[in-house]
Amino acid sequence: MAAITSTAAPAGDNLLARALREAFYAGLIALGLFFLLVGIKTDLNIRNQLILVPRWGLLATVVALVAAGRFVTVAFIHPAVERRKAAAATAPVVQREPGFVRRNLAAIAIVLLAVFPPAVMYVSGLQGSLKWIDNFGIQILIYVMLAWGLNIVVGLAGLLDLGYVAFYAVGAYSYALLGTHFGLSFWILLPAAGIMAAFWGIILGFPVLRLRGDYLAIVTLAFGEIIRLVLINWREVTRGSAGISGIPKVDFFGWFTFNVSDPNYIAKVFDLPVSGVYYKVFLYYLILLLCLLTAYVTIRLRRMPVGRAWEALREDEIACRSLGINTTTTKLTAFAIGAMFAGFAGSFFAARQGFVSPESFIFLESAIILAIVVLGGMGSLIGIAIAAALMIGGTEILRELTFLKQVFGPDFTPELYRMLLFGMAMVIVMIWKPRGFVGSREPTAFLHERKAISASFTKEGHG
Repeated sequence: MAAITSTAAPAGDNLLARALREAFYAGLIALGLFFLLVGIKTDLNIRNQLILVPRWGLLATVVALVAAGRFVTVAFIHPAVERRKAAAATAPVVQREPGFVRRNLAAIAIVLLAVFPPAVMYVSGLQGSLKWIDNFGIQILIYVMLAWGLNIVVGLAGLLDLGYVAFYAVGAYSYALLGTHFGLSFWILLPAAGIMAAFWGIILGFPVLRLRGDYLAIVTLAFGEIIRLVLINWREVTRGSAGISGIPKVDFFGWFTFNVSDPNYIAKVFDLPVSGVYYKVFLYYLILLLCLLTAYVTIRLRRMPVGRAWEALREDEIACRSLGINTTTTKLTAFAIGAMFAGFAGSFFAARQGFVSPESFIFLESAIILAIVVLGGMGSLIGIAIAAALMIGGTEILRELTFLKQVFGPDFTPELYRMLLFGMAMVIVMIWKPRGFVGSREPTAFLHERKAISASFTKEGHG
């Protein structure tokens, strides 16, 4: 016993010393990275001259947090994870039946989403619920729909698309131009925008049929930038950087509208107090139905031959060709269907905002959507929805954390650091769950019994 105690003590001392050493190095690296980004702020004085305002307190806080986080990770988290892995390796494998929540997770999520607006209005009041329904509910669901559409291209077909936001822009501008110039209804322009985006998806698909991997990513990135530059420079049609305003709102099939001056205004029809919340609630349920449509079509397509062809193409294109699968048709259908859902989301975005401009369709949007797909687990609808809720909802919550101004000063604006936190979250998730939140998925075809595939048996990045 004495020998065991004397052996364990140096190991603990070595671990503590290594944790302190790595925390010190992490603090130095953080100091070098954030010295100019956080420690110094540019501002204008009363003479309109550019000056540098030091923020040493904020810089010291960030460096201390990084060092403390590294110390805790090395000293406590990593040993705990290793002990857990060792215990799991020696423990017998026991297959447990999924519980009620896991079996009915999709139905429970749909019910919670359906009761979200009335619950928020009951808690926050009619006007207080506006920001929660719009900034959280609608905003998150838009990205869920976009990520599910990109999941068809990236997660199922394995085609790395970095210009997905271009189809989003095509749908938005199709609705904006046709709605403002011809006065067509949203219910006509919604499928028209999807068809237009699918057409451009096919146009993109033809030149890249022989490209894979990094080359495909570069071409799709260029396509997204081409669309954005066309929107900026074709001023006679798109009005350039000024954008298109006055986009008509969505009505309920002409039965009632959401314009206060209209005699069919919903508050007048149902004798309700005048408020802008009704339109946001209507848009919330509309985007929820569009998301459910996207999920239903994706699930149905995965079980059809075209869905299995997508997965075969993702795993090995050469083997896919040897099986007699037409890879040309397979790639084009993936691009077209994924672009179609982006067009639907774009037309909804234009109707919701009432204004579109090229600044809404930059490359960063494509990067965020792709990050949501990867973090959620490529091919997993539930994992992607969770990732969208955490990433988009998390950045929106930063606007509500006003108490941070008491910690870092009255000039501190938390929302300015949302992309920094977004990047940190991606790094942490990729280290913790390299295959995304959902590391296992069920195959589309199974024999006798449906079983989930463990992440350890799937190709890296494809779980």
